[in-house]
Amino acid sequence: MKKLLPTSTSGSLPKPSWLAQPETLWSPWKPAGDDLADAKRDALRLCLDDQLRAGIDIVSDGEQTRQHFVTTFIEHLNGVDFEKRETVRIRNRYDASVPSVVGEVSRTKPVFVDDAKFLRQLTTQPIKWALPGPMTMIDTLYDGHYKSREKLAWEFAKILNQEAKELEAAGVDIIQFDEPAFNVFFDEVNDWGIAALERAIEGLQCETAVHICYGYGIKANTDWKKTLGSEWRQYEEIFPRLQRSNIDIVSLECQNSRVPMELIELIRGKKVMVGAIDVATNTVETPEQVAETLRKALQFVDADKLYPCTNCGMTPLSRQVARGKLDALSAGADIVRRELLGQ
Repeated sequence: MKKLLPTSTSGSLPKPSWLAQPETLWSPWKPAGDDLADAKRDALRLCLDDQLRAGIDIVSDGEQTRQHFVTTFIEHLNGVDFEKRETVRIRNRYDASVPSVVGEVSRTKPVFVDDAKFLRQLTTQPIKWALPGPMTMIDTLYDGHYKSREKLAWEFAKILNQEAKELEAAGVDIIQFDEPAFNVFFDEVNDWGIAALERAIEGLQCETAVHICYGYGIKANTDWKKTLGSEWRQYEEIFPRLQRSNIDIVSLECQNSRVPMELIELIRGKKVMVGAIDVATNTVETPEQVAETLRKALQFVDADKLYPCTNCGMTPLSRQVARGKLDALSAGADIVRRELLGQ
């Protein structure tokens, strides 16, 4: 994008109360049938309007049409039984009841492509679309068929590539793969996780991104963060391999985190979406707080490769708080943009 320091969000935005229970993950839909389809589209329009009013440059669907960033995609695939559930440990952090892989996984039709076409009709702004990454997908399931994390990841990578190519054809400018699992399973990430991600982007002409964060601001994640010590150096384990990958953009958590900012130097040359908004608190950042995070990041990433962003998705927050945070992100980026341009 030609604009200096273009702003974006990393993932979900809060849903309106008439669509789903506010500030709640996995919230069931309130409307049903045709009313639900209409309500999802209305929410998508509203979400886009919130972003445009805040001055966000690279817009998204805010995941308004999905209940969860991983399982909604998986629901549309063959080979996964949502009635046959098992309890697994998610990212070595908390137990959850998840669906089971019972046969060969496949995608028989597009999942989000119609939504992407609808959003493309509503705006001329660049669009970023998030998909779950292969490693995070396998970490959100019980595999009773392949019985190999790596093999299942490669199967999902092929399916994601099919979806990504159709999203690109629908007019999406950046396709992002969410991989919070990259912050946990370092050996697997370096052995085959990044390679599987590269399979997912194979043949794409649009820009690609990987989002690696420390999770939503929910108790399981905030408790985990308390165990990580005074410095969070997880990125250090995977950045050297990511720097050599074909991924264009790396999306990171920086605001109010204990990640040493200098770790960004390890991906020098990549575009970096710098999380300058903390999604684990209802406190709305000031524009100057956002600007200060961006200034620190500029020591390790060139200005033309820095994209101010949020740490993670904001579904657990209220719409009022999220709107305030989007305003702060845009205003903080503008402060630093003016400084760089000498205005």
